[in-house]
Amino acid sequence: MVGKARIHTVILIFLMLTSLALAGAIFNLLQQERRVNAKLQEDLDVVRKEYDITLTKLEESKMTVSSLEIKLKDYQAQIDTLNGDLEQEKSAKLDALAEVEQLKTDLDKQQGVKRELEDKLAQAQNNLEKMQAQLTDLESKRTDLETKIKDLEAQAKEAQNKDVELGKIVVNPESEGSLPSVNAQEQRAPEATGLEGKVLVVNKEYNFVVINLGNSDGINTDDIFSVYHNHNYIGDIKVEKVHDSMSAAGFVSIETKDKISEGDRVVQKIK
Repeated sequence: MVGKARIHTVILIFLMLTSLALAGAIFNLLQQERRVNAKLQEDLDVVRKEYDITLTKLEESKMTVSSLEIKLKDYQAQIDTLNGDLEQEKSAKLDALAEVEQLKTDLDKQQGVKRELEDKLAQAQNNLEKMQAQLTDLESKRTDLETKIKDLEAQAKEAQNKDVELGKIVVNPESEGSLPSVNAQEQRAPEATGLEGKVLVVNKEYNFVVINLGNSDGINTDDIFSVYHNHNYIGDIKVEKVHDSMSAAGFVSIETKDKISEGDRVVQKIK
């Protein structure tokens, strides 16, 4: 009985020790679990704080994204505007280049026209020199003709003094270089309407005529003469250049140019 009691006691002590050990282990486990829970709670709090911070940053990021999207739209609008301006600049540049090409073409044409005008001017100057030479020659011939007329007048007066009847004395200047005929009795004496003369030369190309009246007759520039062809009035001419014994005159009316001829009578209009 005593041995059984001891065995029971030992078993009881063992069970108590085992219970105490188990209780200690359980206590340790509970302590560890509490520490783990506390750690987890701390970690959870940290995670929550990080979550809140992340959420705040996310909201800020959304706002930033919205702002960036607005700026992107503005930039896109600016890009579109710049593209439009660039297209306009390109179009303006193309128009300017086309205008430059047109100006070059016009310049080439103008240079060609200038050369043609220079050639015509040179030709006109050459023709003018020729006409001046012809005019000088006509003046010389006119002087000779006037001398001959005076001689004929002297001869006519001498013949009249001797009672010799003279008809109309006519000098034909065709033998003197194709000058028109001049009647010795038709002198440039002033009439009621002014001086009277004749057309010596008609130049229809340069629109002027030469008449046999000049400085010695009291002719001035801008004097107006009426022209008569076979006693028919055909128009007026205006003195533009005056020489000693002849003058150059232009046509007051273009129709006169087609009707006037060498030898036509001209009568000065009194202003």
